[in-house]
Amino acid sequence: MKKLFVLFVTAILCAATIISCSTASNQTSSTASSQTTTSASGWVSQKNPGYYQGSGLGTVWGTSSSDVFAVGSQGTIIHYNGKVWATMTSGTTDDLYGIWGSSPSDVYACGTNGIILHYDGKTWSPMVSNSAVIFTNIWGSSSSDIFAVATLGAIQHYDGKTWNSMTINVPTNWFYAVWGNSPSDVFAVGGGGTILHYDGNAWSSMVSGTTNPLGNIWGNSSSDIFAVGVGGTILHYDGNTWSSMNSGITSTLLGIWGTSSSNVFAVGVGGIVLHYDGNAWSNTSSGTTVTLTNIWGSSSSNVFAMGQDGTIWHYSGN
Repeated sequence: MKKLFVLFVTAILCAATIISCSTASNQTSSTASSQTTTSASGWVSQKNPGYYQGSGLGTVWGTSSSDVFAVGSQGTIIHYNGKVWATMTSGTTDDLYGIWGSSPSDVYACGTNGIILHYDGKTWSPMVSNSAVIFTNIWGSSSSDIFAVATLGAIQHYDGKTWNSMTINVPTNWFYAVWGNSPSDVFAVGGGGTILHYDGNAWSSMVSGTTNPLGNIWGNSSSDIFAVGVGGTILHYDGNTWSSMNSGITSTLLGIWGTSSSNVFAVGVGGIVLHYDGNAWSNTSSGTTVTLTNIWGSSSSNVFAMGQDGTIWHYSGN
């Protein structure tokens, strides 16, 4: 039996990335085998645990090189301990699109049907989100200051006790990602080039300079922030103004992450991996043509890219 998993952000931004994956059995303890393929630029493929090979992975995040989580279709959650990937029991079959945490024992995942899960270091359990929207991304400054963005212009906030809807008194669009530098410096991006900023009291609109949907955002500081999206769009914020950067491509970009202003990676459709050295973006070889949906690392020598068909690629900086 086959199920269709629509990897939400990819499907919306690329207009039809639909991933076919096998229905999972009740197995939950299989682990990854050895690495298999190395690209010319040093990206090495890693096998997804057991039957999850073929399940779409949407987002990757971690606290260290030996504590990395990835989420995806049908409630998929896998964990990397620095040596192997292993499946985790999520307790849901809802598709999961976002993951973030404040520590190894305080991790949150979100997705369809208003699902928000919490991991206490031992077990994943559902939270009362007080919403039935499709949550696309999640980020927080602490365990008592967490933002989850969603379709239909919705944003939920967690104060350490309850999730509540935030009031947004400016035009909104579907949100695809959220990132912040502090509790009073939070950004949400989405459809139509939408960028909103939260100053700790209220959300306000920002001039992005584009109408292309923006799928992800990451920053190194309050004056060094990048957003990516459709058509190879890359925007940069210097603390005052958003401006367009030359990506050199027209492929849709879905994920962005870096370690500094001169070491930033962006990934997207067709296995594209771009690198920014502080001066220009360059196209590197990922070793795959499979769509990469997200990227995260614990350092410049420990970077993970995830995507379609359960793809996992690792970069050690070599």
